[in-house]
Amino acid sequence: MIRVKRLFKSFKYAISGLVRIFKEEQNLQIQGFIGVLALILSVYFKIDKIEFLLIVFSIGLVFLIETINSAVERVADVLRPRINNYVKEIKDITAAAVMLSSIISLIIGISIFWPYLLGLF
Repeated sequence: MIRVKRLFKSFKYAISGLVRIFKEEQNLQIQGFIGVLALILSVYFKIDKIEFLLIVFSIGLVFLIETINSAVERVADVLRPRINNYVKEIKDITAAAVMLSSIISLIIGISIFWPYLLGLF
């Protein structure tokens, strides 16, 4: 049986974590700005449903990977005194995952918006 009170606590913790990383992570703020810009362009150009879903998926992918990256970085920082040889590698690998998701999203965004932008000229 679902415990509603416990469920709401879980949502509260999740939102608290999201607010914290949004305040603390400059990259997430930049990615958020670009995501909002992409959504505004989606509405302005009246892109079709599939294109819109790809944009939303891309934004979600970047946010998801950035969130995981932030969590892994915090865990790695806690472990630093004991396992310092691997901490830099772990951080570099999760940062690479963020970069790859951002590049994929950029490619998707350009391929969707390019024809619409060309239509303006």
